Amino acid sequence: MLARRRYDARRALEMTELRQRTRLKIMPSEMKRRPILRTLGLIAALAGGGAQAQDPYTRERAALLQEIAAMARDTGAETGRPAFAARVMAAIAKVPRHRFVPAQYGSLAYANRPLPIGHGQTISQPYIVALMTELLDAKPGSSVLEIGTGSGYQAAVLAELVDRVHSIEIIEPIGNNAAAILQQLGYKNIETRIGDGYGGWPERAPFDAIIVTAAAPHVPPALVAQLKPGGRMVIPVGGTLEVQFLQVLVKQADGSISTQRSLPVRFVPLTRNR
Repeated sequence: MLARRRYDARRALEMTELRQRTRLKIMPSEMKRRPILRTLGLIAALAGGGAQAQDPYTRERAALLQEIAAMARDTGAETGRPAFAARVMAAIAKVPRHRFVPAQYGSLAYANRPLPIGHGQTISQPYIVALMTELLDAKPGSSVLEIGTGSGYQAAVLAELVDRVHSIEIIEPIGNNAAAILQQLGYKNIETRIGDGYGGWPERAPFDAIIVTAAAPHVPPALVAQLKPGGRMVIPVGGTLEVQFLQVLVKQADGSISTQRSLPVRFVPLTRNR
């Protein structure tokens, strides 16, 4: 059996930068062209003829989708997802990440890396957003709970795929800013509030899926209780000084939980009211 490779946040950034410098060397010639053509075709279809010509980020988004697809292949043995669903990639292509990034980082909006958004928080690396969305496996018509609105980017990606997103942010300025951006972009199927996400959102429960965008030392019991039978939760688990791992939880019909561990990651800690 091939040895399983480990990726931490530093390694992921190194791999991203390496691919940006040597992209033509890491893919066989037959695979170099087809993902590029599919990516450009996807963006062209989403943007439309005239709009595409006016969009200054078309090329950057195409390169980002190619980068995400390459990382999905590289980590497929660990995640079980060597290729992400077309609808997930379409959502990543469609959502304008530059609207969720502070102005001073605008030139890096479509770089495959996390960026600061203030108050010690970050907008996650696009590959991680795509991976967590893929692992969540949320279907059209689903109701999803997000713990940690952050920039609002993950909520926007989910809103392209499901019926309703309920998102909680504990840091008020961050949450208010995200809510304003989401409203400006016309997302009417996202409901946000300020609060402690550790306890979930009982008034809107149960949920078909739950996604947590900050690391907890353990899975909050309230979130498990608010997950529907058959529902999935994706959450980074690990203390501040520990190795964190993405975990995928599935709630069985009898209420029991099956857990699968995915990649090692690095997230800001899940903040709680004291």
